[in-house]
Amino acid sequence: MSQRNDLGMNDRVQHSPSRPWHKPRFLLLPSLVASLALAGCSAIGRPPSALGGPGAEAAVRAVLAAQVEAWNRGSIDDFMAGYDASEGTRFASGGDVTMGWETVRQRYRARYASREAMGRLEFSGLDVRVLSSDDALVFGHWKLARAQDEPTGLFTLLMHRTPAGWRVVHDHTSSSQP
Repeated sequence: MSQRNDLGMNDRVQHSPSRPWHKPRFLLLPSLVASLALAGCSAIGRPPSALGGPGAEAAVRAVLAAQVEAWNRGSIDDFMAGYDASEGTRFASGGDVTMGWETVRQRYRARYASREAMGRLEFSGLDVRVLSSDDALVFGHWKLARAQDEPTGLFTLLMHRTPAGWRVVHDHTSSSQP
C-alpha cells in the first residue's frame, strides 16, 4: 500500500533491482532541464574567442577583408569565395530572396556587370559576435564609391565555420537609398 506525501505523490517508487541506476521518471525532466540550463549558462560572460576558439573573430574579419579586396579588384568570383558554396546559402535584399551560391553569384554578376558598376567597396562599423564554436553574427555598414553615386546601406551576415573556413551562409543587405 502506498501513501501520499505532502505533494500528493506516492512515496512508494519502484526501482528495478536489475537496474540500480534507474531513477523515477518524474526526476528525469527536472534533471535534464537543469543540466541544459547550466550548459547554456557556461557560455555567458565568456569572451568571443573562447566560444569560437582562438582567433575566431579575427578569422571572420579576415574573410570580410578578403571580400572587400576582391570586390575592389573587380573579381566577383573571388568575392563569392567568402560565401558557403551550397544550395543553402541565402541572400536577401530589396524584398527579394536568392537561394544557392551559384544563384547569388549570378545575381551579383547581373547587377554589377562592369568594373564601373562595382565601384569601390568599403565596410565600416563591423560588429562581430561569435555565437558558438561554428557560428558568428556580423553587422556592418557598406558603401560603394562610384563615379555617378555613392550608395550605402547595412548588412547582417550569419557566418558558419565550414571545412573551408568561415563562410557567409545568410546575408541580409539593405540600401539606404530608395
